[in-house]
Amino acid sequence: MSEKDKKKIADEADMIIRGYAYTKKDGNVVILNLNDKDPHCMIISTNGIMLESSMDPIEQEIAIEVWNDNKEFMEA
Repeated sequence: MSEKDKKKIADEADMIIRGYAYTKKDGNVVILNLNDKDPHCMIISTNGIMLESSMDPIEQEIAIEVWNDNKEFMEA
């Protein structure tokens, strides 16, 4: 993924914390790790249940923990 693509995703994200971009989409949350050269992605429900992921298990735990600690900042 190019730096230009990462910047576009970051600009469209609803929240960025610790290098993870969180974007609400279709009633779920798309999480992208912007720190990786080849970013991994995960889709979770708004209550933090993983629906789909290309992240490894440790990265999944970190991204969900960050979501649970900060999700109030994305509530409408």
